[in-house]
Amino acid sequence: MDIKQNYFEFYGLPEAYELDLGQLADRHLELQKQLHPDRFAHLSDQERRMSAQYTAYLNEGYATLRSPLLRAQYLLKLRGIDTHNESSAQIDPMFLMQQMELRERVEEAPQHTDPDGELAALDQEVAQAMAELQAEFRRMIGEPSQEALDAAASAVRKMQFLDKLSREIERLEDELY
Repeated sequence: MDIKQNYFEFYGLPEAYELDLGQLADRHLELQKQLHPDRFAHLSDQERRMSAQYTAYLNEGYATLRSPLLRAQYLLKLRGIDTHNESSAQIDPMFLMQQMELRERVEEAPQHTDPDGELAALDQEVAQAMAELQAEFRRMIGEPSQEALDAAASAVRKMQFLDKLSREIERLEDELY
């Protein structure tokens, strides 16, 4: 094992958007047992530090590969596109308008006559839009052209908006209960 490997290699999984999450969890438990710092307690300081680094890398990799959005961002990063820190990327104006409308509905949901129903409807809309973007990403990331890679990156940028909106809906649902 080597922390110079990407997360897919580290976990012994194919470098793909579609992952068997059960296999990922099983592999995580195996590696966690192998790399747990307690197994290295009797060794030198350097070996204990290496164990801690491996464990941190293991946990970071697991969180990344387990999340569809983070996994998509990571696949793009492996191909030289960082969607985490972009501020100048162009996003479809129609999509942005839809996001503004959805955000307004989320903000107004607590005052709605049926706040639970409105939040559930919003959550469903966001989930549907996310599923469509994930399908688009899945198609595009496998294509060898730069245009396909750009389309995959565009899908991920949109997924970031929807993920944030979904978290806001969850927060409001928690506040209502």
